[in-house]
Amino acid sequence: MTETKPPECLLSEADIAAAVDDLASRLAPRLSPDAVAVCLLTGGLWFAADMTRALARHGRPLSFDAIWLTTYGDRRRHSGLATVLAGLQRPVSGRQVLILDDVLDSGLSLETARRLVLAAGAREALTAVFALKPAPLADRRPPDAFAWEAPDRFLVGYGMDASGAFRTLPWIGALPDG
Repeated sequence: MTETKPPECLLSEADIAAAVDDLASRLAPRLSPDAVAVCLLTGGLWFAADMTRALARHGRPLSFDAIWLTTYGDRRRHSGLATVLAGLQRPVSGRQVLILDDVLDSGLSLETARRLVLAAGAREALTAVFALKPAPLADRRPPDAFAWEAPDRFLVGYGMDASGAFRTLPWIGALPDG
């Protein structure tokens, strides 16, 4: 059995909470009273839960929905395809939508979700991620907002995983290269 090194902590639980609150304070004034938060499952669940509660504390409680997409599977690199495992459950027609995800890496999941909510009739689709990684692709659309500028490492914790492992860590770490 090979032993794997534990992730290196890059951002503590307290730092994550402060970054989420800061982002919520910047986003709240941009959101309409009837806005809908749409979480990208599975990784975005932790950030979406914290962000929607922080937005409520900043005077902007939102309706909530989710889209379940997969691009990585159990690999460390995205597959180049986004598969929709479950779409929106509630109508968003004519409403502003805030799409929330854990990390923007290739941009494939976020762009797929943006297209889905606009095709469902959303008036506007804003995107926010917790971690923004350096852009590997010239045509990647930047998010409308992000909480933390992440290094170009394989991140785990706070929703991000390595083949299902480490997702539930309350802090963000990086796996050793290799």
